[in-house]
Amino acid sequence: MEESEEVVKSFKDLGLSEQLVEACENLGWASPSKIQAEAIPYALEGKDLIGLAQTGSGKTGAFALPILHALLEDPQPFFACVLSPTRELAIQIAEQFEALGSVIGVKCAVLVGGIDMMDQQIKLGKRPHIVVGTPGRLVDHLTNTKGFSLQKLKYLVLDEADRLLNEDFEKTLDEILNAIPRDRKTYLFSATMTKKVRKLQRACLRNPVKIEAASKYSTVDTLKQQYCFIPAKYKDCYLVFILTEMSGSTSMVFTRTCEATRFLALVLRNLGLGAIPINGQMTQSKRLGALNKFKSGECKILICTDVASRGLDIPSVDTVINYDIPSNSKDYIHRVGRTARAGRSGVAISLVNQYEVEWYIQIEKLIGKKLPKHHAEEEEVLLLQEHVNEAKRMSSKTIKEKEIGSKKRRKGGDDDDDDVNRYLSKKKAKPSKKSKNH
Repeated sequence: MEESEEVVKSFKDLGLSEQLVEACENLGWASPSKIQAEAIPYALEGKDLIGLAQTGSGKTGAFALPILHALLEDPQPFFACVLSPTRELAIQIAEQFEALGSVIGVKCAVLVGGIDMMDQQIKLGKRPHIVVGTPGRLVDHLTNTKGFSLQKLKYLVLDEADRLLNEDFEKTLDEILNAIPRDRKTYLFSATMTKKVRKLQRACLRNPVKIEAASKYSTVDTLKQQYCFIPAKYKDCYLVFILTEMSGSTSMVFTRTCEATRFLALVLRNLGLGAIPINGQMTQSKRLGALNKFKSGECKILICTDVASRGLDIPSVDTVINYDIPSNSKDYIHRVGRTARAGRSGVAISLVNQYEVEWYIQIEKLIGKKLPKHHAEEEEVLLLQEHVNEAKRMSSKTIKEKEIGSKKRRKGGDDDDDDVNRYLSKKKAKPSKKSKNH
């Protein structure tokens, strides 16, 4: 297997049609990634696949290209269905299909929550080739949208399969599997392999080929990983210190709760740092708005829960900071996979307090190595304490005022989103001297 260590094939060598080879060139894809080079030939032979690869390794192309190749040979509506655990990832997968399939006029429909069902029904009425969605909303349409059926489906893809098999999705996934033909091709793709993925493999794949383009739980070589052991009471100071050190670079900061994303974003903005939150309690349009602000570079810091850790391709993330250590060590792989993508370099720093040591030890066991320390002199960090405490006081006051003023309004994070929008509109104005000093 020495040859597989280095991918030398072109997309043409893999056996893809000329139109798709041209589409890859138009997207700037010079040569296939490891997972693409290994998976596509088997897919073109008509095999079911289990693809294990690091995030940022080209998994979407590995399943989209063979599906589009087959669609060219036998064009028909509702040809393939791709399931994703998050709305953002579903939208991104559809964009990739449309970009690769633009030369052949591919039509996609995205079925996710948080967007009007009627608009989605209109798109389904146009009989798209590819349906991409989250399990719950797909079941809603299978149940309630007149004339919509996947009885003639040829391909089913489960992306981030380990997450799709969580309890949240298990029942809906069973309903989907009962609504589609057994005679189909099935692809499972993920960065991690779990017992549930193996169980699903036995249930709905036929003699699958397993492609493992990564070690069991691995991170890319271009990722510099570090940890910082800190007292819990100074965690915010350390975060501000590191973000200030990395001023000008783009950073994703992962927290455990939706409330923490909102609070931290307010704290950082009160210190003059351009931060925006994204979490599962925000409406879909607000989440996409926040994501687009970050992707465009208008906001340099994205404060997020694990909703943003799966599959999102934001090319310019320089640093990932684990403000809260994930209790499930496998989530660490997905979080740090937001940086150092597609051969680029990146940094991941984990802030570990005395209550999180056990979780951090599990992460080191999972990745199979001890990580070096990130050096930050405590004396220097604590020079920020007064400013940080004041920013926290102001942020707590703002949140309390909002809670009092919005008791009768629908819960869902919109108040904070409005604050984000106000902040972004202010960014165009000249920053105050106070912000600069901080």
